[in-house]
Amino acid sequence: MTPTELRESTAEELHTRLTEFIEESFNLRFQHALGQLSSPIRLREVRRDIGRVKTILREHESGVRKVPQGKQ
Repeated sequence: MTPTELRESTAEELHTRLTEFIEESFNLRFQHALGQLSSPIRLREVRRDIGRVKTILREHESGVRKVPQGKQ
């Protein structure tokens, strides 16, 4: 997930993606604990995606970046 794609999303879409990433992170950590994780790199990617979404949500809240036009 690129930051450009995320910045084009609305706040509702970002909240939805955040919950999806958190659930995926939980599942990956669970698989890792059981020794069934097929791609350990995905854990890092999901953690970074969560950070990106949180950063962009914070930008929207603080007014640094505006919500894209036509998606309000």
